[in-house]
Amino acid sequence: MKLILRILGAVVATLAVLVVVLFMLPGEKVAGLAADQIEAQTGRKLTFHGKVRFTLWPVLGVKSDGVALSNADWAGPEPMLTAERLSIGISAADLLRGKVRVTEVSALLPHLNLSENAQGQGNWVLGGEEAEANQTAVAPENQAAVLPISIEKLTLTGASLRYQPHQGTPVEMSQVDMVLRWPDPSGTVNVDLTVRPAGAPLQVQGEVGSFAAFLNGEVASVGASVTAAGGFLRFDGRADLTGAATGRVTAKTTDTETFLTGFGQSGIALPQGLGQALVIGADATYTTDGRLALRDMALDLDGNKLEGGVDIALSEVPQFTAQLNGGHLKVPGLSSAASAGGGEATGQADAGWSKAPIDASALALANGTAVLSFDSLSAAGYEFGASKLSLSLDRSRAVLKFQPAALFGGQVQGQVVANNRNGFSAGGKLSFNGIRLEKAMGQVAGYDRLNGETLGELEFLASGGNLDALMRSLSGKGWLEINKGFFTGFDLEKLMRSGQGNGGSTVFETLSASYVLEKGNLLNDDLLVTLKGIRADGAGRIGLGAQDLDYRFAPTISGLNGAAGLTIPVLITGPWADPKIRPDLKNALQPEIDAVEQEAKDRVIEKLSEELEVEIAPEQDLNEVIRDRIEQEAKDQLLRLLQGN
Repeated sequence: MKLILRILGAVVATLAVLVVVLFMLPGEKVAGLAADQIEAQTGRKLTFHGKVRFTLWPVLGVKSDGVALSNADWAGPEPMLTAERLSIGISAADLLRGKVRVTEVSALLPHLNLSENAQGQGNWVLGGEEAEANQTAVAPENQAAVLPISIEKLTLTGASLRYQPHQGTPVEMSQVDMVLRWPDPSGTVNVDLTVRPAGAPLQVQGEVGSFAAFLNGEVASVGASVTAAGGFLRFDGRADLTGAATGRVTAKTTDTETFLTGFGQSGIALPQGLGQALVIGADATYTTDGRLALRDMALDLDGNKLEGGVDIALSEVPQFTAQLNGGHLKVPGLSSAASAGGGEATGQADAGWSKAPIDASALALANGTAVLSFDSLSAAGYEFGASKLSLSLDRSRAVLKFQPAALFGGQVQGQVVANNRNGFSAGGKLSFNGIRLEKAMGQVAGYDRLNGETLGELEFLASGGNLDALMRSLSGKGWLEINKGFFTGFDLEKLMRSGQGNGGSTVFETLSASYVLEKGNLLNDDLLVTLKGIRADGAGRIGLGAQDLDYRFAPTISGLNGAAGLTIPVLITGPWADPKIRPDLKNALQPEIDAVEQEAKDRVIEKLSEELEVEIAPEQDLNEVIRDRIEQEAKDQLLRLLQGN
């Protein structure tokens, strides 16, 4: 809008001064007189490079090939306006009465060279001290030749322009067509403008009340509609020639990506639910320092309704502040981490995490803070309840805060960070309560065999250019507690006792554990699970990066009357998609075997002691005892033989 107003003011202000050529009669002498008059009124020099001549048909007027209007002193040597041909039609009846009434001004292939100085003044602002000095220097006979001038219609065909702000990148446009109608010099002007910032036509229809006062820098009523493929934009309010404006903005798109492409903003593909089609209405205020404030805003993004306010400071990297409230929101166009990472927990986890590069360049597009509150949100496979989220962007670093968030059936508080300043990394610190573990682990890590309502804490950090690298670099720590839940995939109670068990699941009363994360592995050595009459301790590794398991449970059945119970360790190994779960019978039976062996050994020692009539210590070698006893018996027999006894 600011650029359109400036273009409009510049075009009208510069071409309006050219109608002084109407004072000319055929001949170079009158052309020179016209140039003197324009320089006296505007401080700019008008140069005719071609012959100036009258035309009688199809309209009464004048025509000149090759016209140039000089620039402001501070704006450089290039002319502010050049045109291949300028044609001006006049009212013959008014001319006979000494009044110039221009019925039409047409410029063929004009070029506008627009710029601003450090004070924000545009080179299209004509007149000033230089013009006043030039006016006093004009001969009296030439001053008397100045007549009241108005323009009823202005037509530009094939125009081009270059706009250089004091700071920022130049804006260039070509193939600009405009028709301006100004029947009442003190009244409203109507404009039909066609610009092509990206090749496709963009239509602007506008009206400016008290246009003469507007050109003199006063605030005037302004209305404008911008129509392009895929949508339209409307503004109704007040503005001045500097571009400052306030009023109501409304917009509607059926294809936002195509609509933005018409403005030269190509490649902005929004997910469904974030504005592939949108409707917006807001009270807008724009200031000349590039600040836009939207208040009383109502927004509809693919059926998602939001309201609130937004402040934007336009610069090389825009700054924003937003406060939005929504109802029941759905963003089906976002994919979940689990599905992006190689499959869901129901049978595709063996595909591994995605190795597609992560494009986090969007983190550098803007800086600011946005706060979003809603009744519910469905996005990226996650189901939020009533929540408050805060997103902050600062130099390619994003911080998402849960204040709190209703997620996975419970509440999550804390923050998650994504940093793309020097390679991509992600981390966070979260506390949670009432979370359904099967939902959380299934959606985040693709593992849904552990079910139950949990509370706990989690700290994590990961880095890498893809999801696979992130999961394999995970580090951190945490703890959790679960009351009443179950494991799917094996039945511990059936294993430990006879009977039907629990249909392939292990139902427990409590579960607690702490863990550390190292290089994509979750390491734990204090798992405690209690069932009815059974206690299970656990330790091992869960490969979050490799999607595998190497874990050992040691369940123990309580003995009778305080006696030691039976322990049968269970090993869980292999990939998440198809883990092997089996009892460790060797380790389970070894204590019993050792006990039987010891009892047999004790009986043998007792029997040998009786037979050999010798005390045998438990630590003595039985072979040596027997050998010594045989040797002693042999000696005794030999002595009796020698002694004749």
